[in-house]
Amino acid sequence: MNDYRDSALPIERRVDDLLGRMTVAEKAAMMFHPSTAPAGDGLSQADAVAAAERYAGEVGISHFNVLGGEDSVAVAEWHNTLQEIAEGTRLGIPVTLSTDPRHGFRSNLFTGQAMDSLSRWPDYPGVAAIGETDAARVFGDTMRQELLAMGVRVLLGPMADIFSEPRWSRGSGTFGEDPERVAELTVAFIEALRGGGELGPHSVAAVVKHFPGGGPQLRGDDAHDPRYPEQVYPGGQQELHLKPFERAFAAGASQVMTYYGKPVGTEWPEVGFAFNEPVVRDILRRRLGFDGIVVTDWNLLESEDMAGMEFGPNGWGLEHLTPLERAAIALDVGVDQFGGDRNAALIEELVDSGRISESRIDESIRRLLREKFRLGVFENRRVDTAATAEICGSPAFAAAGVEAQRKSLVLLADRGDRIADGARVLLDGVDAQAATDAGLVPVDDLAEADAVVVRLDAPFEPGKGSLGDFFRGGRLEFDAATVAKIARYSASAPVYLSVYLERPAVLTPMTDSSTMLIGDFGAADAVVLDAFRGIAPLTGILPFDIPSSMAAVEASREDVPFDTADPLFRHGFGLRTESHPRR
Repeated sequence: MNDYRDSALPIERRVDDLLGRMTVAEKAAMMFHPSTAPAGDGLSQADAVAAAERYAGEVGISHFNVLGGEDSVAVAEWHNTLQEIAEGTRLGIPVTLSTDPRHGFRSNLFTGQAMDSLSRWPDYPGVAAIGETDAARVFGDTMRQELLAMGVRVLLGPMADIFSEPRWSRGSGTFGEDPERVAELTVAFIEALRGGGELGPHSVAAVVKHFPGGGPQLRGDDAHDPRYPEQVYPGGQQELHLKPFERAFAAGASQVMTYYGKPVGTEWPEVGFAFNEPVVRDILRRRLGFDGIVVTDWNLLESEDMAGMEFGPNGWGLEHLTPLERAAIALDVGVDQFGGDRNAALIEELVDSGRISESRIDESIRRLLREKFRLGVFENRRVDTAATAEICGSPAFAAAGVEAQRKSLVLLADRGDRIADGARVLLDGVDAQAATDAGLVPVDDLAEADAVVVRLDAPFEPGKGSLGDFFRGGRLEFDAATVAKIARYSASAPVYLSVYLERPAVLTPMTDSSTMLIGDFGAADAVVLDAFRGIAPLTGILPFDIPSSMAAVEASREDVPFDTADPLFRHGFGLRTESHPRR
């Protein structure tokens, strides 16, 4: 055959051959990475297929981020549908399907939709809380196998960002606050996604994000929101935030995503990082020598409807420019692909006008084609949906996720007692069936309770977070009503409290009111109840400091880890127990 379809040829020969056959329009389409979704959640099958036929067929886009999907099999079937459409294009270039994280307990349309049919794991700080680098490897390898079974070849992650600002609403996607541990766990996770050795047909490629480190958002407000574009470095720690990315690149990461934020008060231009020449061209491309794929975060060029909201354009610092002008600047600084956007005509116009040379476009297409060939998507165009159902959420993978949930729990306060079998329990934020299954007796009257079991989310300010509270931001203190409620419970019966540490909540008023206080990072009610009953040992350690007050948080510097004064609990803290005899 002796062309790009010949798997026996060296990859560079195949790249050269296919690139030489592509028109400018076909190249332009490859430089976009929008979303796609199967039918469901209000989207009809006819509309889903029509959108796929338009963008994967007529336009020829061959990278998609899959949203939605009722279960793993539905995603796999949609993957096969997209591939069938792609086969009908002139060159038959297969689709590369990506996804945001799917294995957690919380769903967010913008950062990852959880899926019940997969194994369920704690958030990334919870993987760090286990305290073993191998935990990231097990997590990554499990995710690799389940994503491959769905036809997903690219993970939009991991986040190599350092959780240096406790208010940051995206910290739950990081491996925590300690730069060295973030780097170690990021590397282990990427290597596991790759499946060992070189990137190949057995791999899921990682898109490490968000370069040059998204943690130092001003007051922790996230740059998804046009109200909060500023990224700041009052401690001058730009270099520190680059370290996990350097380690990831050295470990073979082949893709990286720039963030929305624009730096303020630095020597860098006050424009979003995808348009920032000193950051992308000078640091990423030249100094760090990264020659992989640079993809922007979503919808920097044009807007799109997301959950009934207009999302984008998110080109901070360049809002006054047209989509065409923003696209040209991003290409000038070294971007290869535009996440979320789907208007391939923009690139065609830039080439036709002479503003961007076709040779510059070819640099990006080479990188994108090389990745497709390395991943073997030309030879593996379909997935077996029967195998999808067997692999995704298999008993072994589900058990590994539950074990990670157990190991991630951090015991913060402990007065020795555990909940006895048959105890009457008042439940607040806990499913009654889970308590019944654990041998407990739910009651509605506090006066009748032997114990009170409470699960709380970390506090946030409604309306403060981005995009309708998809991103929870603002203060980390519990409101007076919640503090009073826990105190009232405590006056009547022992309180067993677990707080979901999506962000480092100020737990100071809770410690004296709790018989047991646990920090969790996403865990099933059954796992938390076992901890309170003494069924399983508690060995987790904090992946970040827990501040003692909101004043300490407000006085800290956004870019400096461990900068809150006199933290209530320090990074690495955790009261370790063996399984405990129940009273």
